[in-house]
Formats: sequence, structure tokens, C-alpha cells
Amino acid sequence: MLVGDNPKIITAKPMKQLAEMDIKLGRIHRNLSVPSMVEQIIVRNEGILSSTGALSVKTGRFTGRSPDDKYIVDDEVTHNSVNWGKVNHPISEENFDKIFRRMKKHIEDKEFFIFDGFVGADTDHRLPIRVINNRAWHNLFARQLFIRPTGEELEDYKPEFTLISCDDFAAIPEEEGTRTETFIIINFKKKLVLIGSTSYAGEIKKAMFSIMNFLLPRKGVFPMHCSANVGESGDTALFFGLSGTGKTTLSADPDRRLVGDDEHGWSDSGVFNFEGGCYAKCINLKQEKEPQIWNAIRFGSVMENVVMRDGSREPDFDDGSLTENTRVAYPLDYIDGAIIPSVAGHPKVIVFLTADAFGVMPPIARLTKESAMYHFMSGYTSKLAGTERGITEPKETFSHCFGAPFMPLHAQEYAKMLGEKITEHGTRVYLINTGWTGGPYGVGKRMNLTYTRAMVSAALNGEIDKVPIKHHGIFNLDMPASCPGVPDEVLDPRNTWSDKDRYDAAAKRLAMLFIKNFEKFGNVSKDIVQAGPKA
Repeated sequence: MLVGDNPKIITAKPMKQLAEMDIKLGRIHRNLSVPSMVEQIIVRNEGILSSTGALSVKTGRFTGRSPDDKYIVDDEVTHNSVNWGKVNHPISEENFDKIFRRMKKHIEDKEFFIFDGFVGADTDHRLPIRVINNRAWHNLFARQLFIRPTGEELEDYKPEFTLISCDDFAAIPEEEGTRTETFIIINFKKKLVLIGSTSYAGEIKKAMFSIMNFLLPRKGVFPMHCSANVGESGDTALFFGLSGTGKTTLSADPDRRLVGDDEHGWSDSGVFNFEGGCYAKCINLKQEKEPQIWNAIRFGSVMENVVMRDGSREPDFDDGSLTENTRVAYPLDYIDGAIIPSVAGHPKVIVFLTADAFGVMPPIARLTKESAMYHFMSGYTSKLAGTERGITEPKETFSHCFGAPFMPLHAQEYAKMLGEKITEHGTRVYLINTGWTGGPYGVGKRMNLTYTRAMVSAALNGEIDKVPIKHHGIFNLDMPASCPGVPDEVLDPRNTWSDKDRYDAAAKRLAMLFIKNFEKFGNVSKDIVQAGPKA
């Protein structure tokens, strides 16, 4: 039985499409309105309403992604194109089919929720998707994060990719080739994603991101793990960085209009958001520091693992007892002035964000095309507490393209596209450290957000290029001698350390880590290699 708020979506086509996949569900709720979804979530005891009107849910034992349990089916579509290894784990077609057969049996005749919509705001490159969930709140998450279709678009809707998420279904590792009972499997040939034994909703969005990163380069579109916004003059800026480095925070600028906070494509026409919503971190959220995110936490938003104060149901954003990776999902139109549909012109400025736990990287540096490609391929940052299982304090990492877990192809392919775009559009690139200053984690302190915002502003308006520069010999980077709103001594990280010898030793150690990491890429252009740090 198919249920929906809009009569136009209650057609026989979805049931027929599912039957063609041998999927036999019971009661199906398709593209419910937000109020209807919220009612379902509360009746099913999946979450509660907070004092803000936003839903509060818990994700259970997994409060972050499980990258070691993510797989891509190894077949004729992927075998020679996917960059197999530590990030992209293969699983056989046979084992995928075993899991799928059992999953179909498990979900037969049960109540499920369906969201039909799109990934990609550019109609020339968007991907029609179907998300099927056993949890109502997971389906609300999908509705708020992906692009919502019109009633007319739903009448003749046909998904290109289908995702089935069932958190009460587990794999059998010894029989089905998985590492644990948890799995996220992408099958490009069958255009199907299976997720089981995890309630962390971020797996849903990141699986679709991975799919776009595989498909778009074949169409000449550069897929990017970045946020984007536009200034009053129409200038577009991109912010690359891993989770926790500041993409969402720095792109949610009241003086600029938001395009999107996490995932974009760069085509011949310009930049477009993959999503129709935002997935922002909530830990230590303050209204005065991040008013746009604060104000977006209202009815229709979904808060994950945010602790509620007893009796009041007021969110305690400073409480990380469940996880440091507290999150909120909300639609893009909850941000005042957001650009909808979320498309923009070619970017004039790109900012690479890194959270350096060693406290030795410059707060801001201007990059050449070659050094931009080097640092893009390196993707250095520190994984922050809670973003993945087992991460309890910052840990240095190199994640190519600032998003290795979601990049199925080789890093060189994405870097080549970046270099071509920089050359074609004359885009300026900067590296900004949002991590530690004055010493490493535990000794120094996190970079002042006010200073970081001032550096971003100076990069966007070009002021940073009008001042004298100082070359950092170890990291082979050009640092500005001054920046409006930032003390001069902060701009040279060595000046912030009381023990200069210790700084030099720590900087050289990190430089060696860069060099050693880059060796894995093999035969790379000499110009790019020479643009990196020096031992």
C-alpha cells in the first residue's frame, strides 16, 4: 500500500519499479510532508521534539561513519577505474547478491519510507535517486539533505540509483565477505546502494556523494568536497576541507549568500550544489558565532546525538557526552539568503582548510597552481574527535582531495581537473590553517575563529595579495606579512611558539610526513612534486 500527502505521488509506478527489483514491501510512505514525517517519527518513538521545534534523535552505537565497512562491487564497470586499496574496498558480485537476497527477504511486507528526489542542483547533471528507509527519521534526513522534487516531477519519476537503508539488518561476515555485520555497499552496475546495521544517517548522504564522484568526471564535471558561497558582486568562493575543518562554519557568512556547505560539482557552466540541505556540526555551537546555523535549528531540522537538558528539552550544544560529532540536518532554505536553486558562476577564490594538530602550518598562504594541486592531492588535516569511530582526539591524516573516503577514482584524475579549472578561470587559491597555534594539540590553542574569518575576508577581497610576503622554507609556502584584523605575529607560526627549536623540529617532521605520503602517488609531474614541502 502506497501512502503520501500529495495525490500526484500516489501512483502505481513506484510499486511496479520495486517489483521489477523483486522488492516486496508492505505499507510504503512516499515523499511525506515534513509535518507528516515528524508525526510518524514521534508515534514510532524514534525521536522527540526539542524546545526549538527541531527533532532530537540518537544514532545508537555508531555516532560517526564506518569507513572500513564501506565497499564498492568489483565488476567490469569498476575493476579498471576504481582506485582500490585502503579507502575503496572491493566486494565480489557474488557476495553482494547474497546480502541483497537476504535483505529483500528481511524487508518483505514491512513498513518503509521512500524519498524520491535528486542529487545535483544543475538539471543537466542531476541524478534521480530513490532512498528507502526502515526508519522514518532517516527518510526525513534524506528529504532535508537531498533536492526535493515538485509534484509534477514525481508523477513520471524514475530513479537512476536506489539506496536501501535498513539498520536492523546485519551482514554475515564469514559467509558474505564483509569485515563486520555493518556494511555500506555501492553497486555501480546495478545502480544500487545497500546499507545495514548502522543508524548513522551520514552514511546515506556520503554514499550518494561517492556515486557522483565516480560518475561526473566522465561527463567532464569536477566533483568536489567543498562548501561554496557568493558575494554581493557575484564572486563565487569554494572552501575545501574534511569534516571539522570549518567548511560549514566559514561558508555560512551573513555577508555572502550560501550555495551549499559540503558537496559540489564544477561544470563548464559554473558551480552547483549536490544537495538541497546542510549537515552542520553542533558541538559548542554559539548563536553569536554561528547565527545562521543556530537559527536553522527549528521545526523540520533533525539533530543527531545532541543532549537535551532534563525537563526543558533545550539542546545543550556544549555536552559531548554522547559524541563530539553532534550534527543537525536542515534544508538549504533555512539559511537566510541561500541561493536556490543552488548554482553559481565559476569561482574566483578557492580556500583549502586544514586543522593542523601540530600547530606548525601557516595560518594562511597563497598557492600557485602546482602547489594547489600538491596540497589538494595531499589533503592534510587532523581528523577530529567523533567524526569516525575510534577517533577520540585529533590525529594527523592525509586524505587526498580533502575527501578520500568518498573519491572512487585516482587522486591524479581529480587533481588534473582542478589544475585545468584554475588555469581556465584564473582562480586564486589559498591554504588556511584552522587548527592549532602556539604549539601542538594539548599545548597550543585552536586558531581564533575571528582571525580565521578575517583571513578569509582578506583572501576573498584580494587584500591579502597587496602586502609583502615571507617565504616558509620548510613548507615552501608564501605567507603574508600582515592581514587586516589579525596580529602580525600570528601569521608566522614560528613566532607563536616559545621554543623556536621545538617548532623547527615539529615543522620538519610534518614536512617529512608530506613527502613520504606523496610517494604513494608514484609518477607525478616534477613541477607538482617540487611545489611541496622541503625536508
